[in-house]
Amino acid sequence: MTSSIPKSCPECGTENRAHARACRQCGAPLIANWQDKPVLRNKVLRRTDFMAAARANQKATRRLVFMLILILVILGYLLGWSVQAMSGNFPEGVEGIWFVSRWGVLAALALFVVGVLWSWISFRIGDRIVLRMTGAHEVTPTQEPQLHNVVEEMAIAAGIRKPRVYLIETDALNAFATGMHPARSSIGVTRGLLDTLNREELQGVVGHEMGHIVNWDIRYATAVGVIVGLIALVSDGALRSLRYSGRSRSSNSRSGGGAVVIVLFLLIFAALAPIFSRLVQMAVSRQREFMADATSVRLTRHPEGLISALEKLALNAKPFKGANQATQHMFIVNPFRNFSEKASRLFATHPPLERRMARLRNLGGT
Repeated sequence: MTSSIPKSCPECGTENRAHARACRQCGAPLIANWQDKPVLRNKVLRRTDFMAAARANQKATRRLVFMLILILVILGYLLGWSVQAMSGNFPEGVEGIWFVSRWGVLAALALFVVGVLWSWISFRIGDRIVLRMTGAHEVTPTQEPQLHNVVEEMAIAAGIRKPRVYLIETDALNAFATGMHPARSSIGVTRGLLDTLNREELQGVVGHEMGHIVNWDIRYATAVGVIVGLIALVSDGALRSLRYSGRSRSSNSRSGGGAVVIVLFLLIFAALAPIFSRLVQMAVSRQREFMADATSVRLTRHPEGLISALEKLALNAKPFKGANQATQHMFIVNPFRNFSEKASRLFATHPPLERRMARLRNLGGT
């Protein structure tokens, strides 16, 4: 008869099911002397709380990006549907306005294709544009040996090619990463950050930026920004065109009355779509910041370094030349505003620093 006695984890003491092979809390194998076996020891390094946090953030990000694509597709369909209804081009044998619009399907598909192409162009040149906008200049190992050494350590831990290293000459404390592919990436820090943080804190910050690179956050942010911009552009065009639609609308009762209902749908959706898409974009940005924090812990194995760095950044973050509304989401902390727990965070590019530090303390058990 199979035993049903719960197993206690030798590492954390958590009770697990009788047939469990690994602890549900800490991930340690439920067998004796597992630390003497390299294969099991490596698995434990990968099966930790911060990895669970990273997976949860990945799922949340995918859901949010799907919502953005859905908003874009619905906007395209409503646009095509309204144009078809206002032109009086109804399918044969269909009474009323409730029909599957061929024009709507084509418009939705067209917007989707334009979004993909626009994103691809941004992927090709986006990193170079960002570096120029921030005013960062590349530094050599001879000029900044400690910074290069820390970046190289984190690159080895992440298993990627060492990113190019840039410096922004300002006394503000901040850092950023750019690059559409881990093999073609860059990390930049400000002079103020380099002069203020100690080595452990610098490792935490660089680990955070390395997390953005290995998690493909720059590509996520670029694609999301393109979709949000396209939604805003199409919505604005649709609202402008509706001002003149009454002059050219057909006077027959079928297209006139039906078109009014469809145009009303389009009007409401076109007015709200940019707002909702912006909210989703900011939610994606906040999720990626949490994920980069968790990745920093995975790379450094030392959450206290990043916690201490964030405490200093909370006191010294400020605007500087090279930071603007277009690039604010790329920095480790927002250079224009520190979103506190009491503030309305719907449009926040970053989670509150207090909440980020609390999560890091939970990950590190401190």
